[in-house]
Amino acid sequence: MASSAAYFAFSVLVALHLCCCHGQAADAAGSSSSDVTAIYSLGDSITDTGNLIKEAPPGMFETIKHLPYGITFGYPTGRCSDGLLMIDFLAQDLGLPFLNPYLGKNKSFDHGVNFAVAGATAMDPTDQFNGRFFAPFSSNSLNVQLRWFKDFMKSTFSTDEGNSPDQFRSFTCASVTIFTRAIFVSADIRKRLQSSLVLIGEIGGNDYNYALFGKNVSEVEKLIPGVEVLEMGANRVIIPGNFPIGCMPTYLTSKRSSEPSDYDATGCLRELNRFAAKHNARLRRAIADELRPSYPAAAVAYADHFGSFLAILGAAGELGFDAGSARWACCGAGGGEYNYDPRRMCGAEGAAACAEPEKYVSWDGVHMTQAAYRAMSRLVYHGRYLQPQILNLAEAP
Repeated sequence: MASSAAYFAFSVLVALHLCCCHGQAADAAGSSSSDVTAIYSLGDSITDTGNLIKEAPPGMFETIKHLPYGITFGYPTGRCSDGLLMIDFLAQDLGLPFLNPYLGKNKSFDHGVNFAVAGATAMDPTDQFNGRFFAPFSSNSLNVQLRWFKDFMKSTFSTDEGNSPDQFRSFTCASVTIFTRAIFVSADIRKRLQSSLVLIGEIGGNDYNYALFGKNVSEVEKLIPGVEVLEMGANRVIIPGNFPIGCMPTYLTSKRSSEPSDYDATGCLRELNRFAAKHNARLRRAIADELRPSYPAAAVAYADHFGSFLAILGAAGELGFDAGSARWACCGAGGGEYNYDPRRMCGAEGAAACAEPEKYVSWDGVHMTQAAYRAMSRLVYHGRYLQPQILNLAEAP
């Protein structure tokens, strides 16, 4: 999910090097949520709290700079929703203030930083599939955000890289071996990260989106094993999977089928959901088989966005949503079955927001409403959709 955009690159999140030194990692798996004093977030529009609008050229992304975006919050903030996002509810639940965007001026970063940028991809746009796909929205890929993260940590906390010669470490995932330069960080940085939570994503959905619009699933599936290496000195990390994209109004409209068998019991497109599920299975397997055994002192959790989203659709009425509009976009001008038209998206002339966003799961056909993000946050961060449950927050009813 994330802006209307590109092919996914599952392994960007997979090869996450959690700790530079195994023995110095805290026993994060058994720690309390009260131990978290800061959140560092990388991702795309599911997490961006204002970076894109800070860097977008004049005239671009004007819609998210103005109402109805932010209408439930009270004013537009650069979030791709009517109000708050999952990252905001997570910060609240941890007793922390909302994360300020990294590109914001004169902002406090005492309790973490949000590096996420709407439209960002897991793979660098210049490297994506030998130029076969174009990522039009943002050049701030995961690699760029990681560079921001490292620059921020070095400038904020003392570093002691010294004159150590380059050292390289290898990591194998999906039959691909990656060599990455080891990062030497100071004790201050390690201490900070051991009391922090690092959220990597959701990111990569845009890679899939850009490719899927105009390409069929079987062709894109061949591109899955692209691998990006992350080396971060963190010991408490959450890596989300992809959403069931076959349930999103944008895909339900663009990939609409006349064959009833192409849809599942929830009204979602089977093939697209199988595609997302395949990505998630490989991501989970890589976390379980590669990351956790290699870094047993670190807590690495998989956030099941796929399962939690389907749980919301399955219990939409019980959760306060209008079950009949569970796959409708609240804000749009498309009318029809899903109220989504890519030529007149939310905020464009002729588009309008629904009167009760809290009754809808989808905000603009691509992103979710504040109410849906709140429900997702409760299911994931407080419940069984965070695997293992490393936050120890009170379980949601």
